Amino acid sequence: MSEHPAPEGGDASLMIPGPAGALEAVFEPAPAPRRTALAIVCHPLPVEGGSMHNKVVTMAARALRESGVDTLRFNFRGVGASAGTFDDGRGELDDLRAVAAWARAQAPQAALWLAGFSFGAWVSLRAAAALEARALISIAPPVGRRWDFGGIKIPPIPWLVVQGEADEVVDPQAVFAWVAAQPRPPQLVRMPDTSHFFHRRLVDLRGAIRQAVRTWPPLPA
Repeated sequence: MSEHPAPEGGDASLMIPGPAGALEAVFEPAPAPRRTALAIVCHPLPVEGGSMHNKVVTMAARALRESGVDTLRFNFRGVGASAGTFDDGRGELDDLRAVAAWARAQAPQAALWLAGFSFGAWVSLRAAAALEARALISIAPPVGRRWDFGGIKIPPIPWLVVQGEADEVVDPQAVFAWVAAQPRPPQLVRMPDTSHFFHRRLVDLRGAIRQAVRTWPPLPA
């Protein structure tokens, strides 16, 4: 497979080699017109029920496909059919690196985008520079919880942060302060009356992502 890791016309369930064993994944191609880009979408905390089937994750992936970007969702180690056990973010970062390496081998011409929700946002943020990501989407990044955001450096790429103002899991004010302190602050979408899991606001999340990435390169052919 040269440009895309699966044929057009439907999704493809995959098992990708990972550092702790195979990682379960789903590739979904975008409809035409497509961009030469592939977004890996990372799910929330495994030990709290997070998986690639989370509604925020699937809606983010849908918004990206509607914007012409192929998507690749996967389960971190120990989730679903993925081998291994939860590793407090260390092994999960290695999982993302392995999935990105696989994706690049399948689609070497595609720009790599990273997206993540909650714990998945933290993992993807930490990987963005080393993986030379070309775009970044962070949904409800868990700033102020036990995850260390101090040493994260984001390259100068298009970057969107979406945060609900009524988040009961992540402190919205901690997220807003962290965003404002960035050397190159991302585009921030604050969603009023929105909980951590975007209950009754998933369509708004979809619209926020579509609007933000509309002008991000590479544009659709």
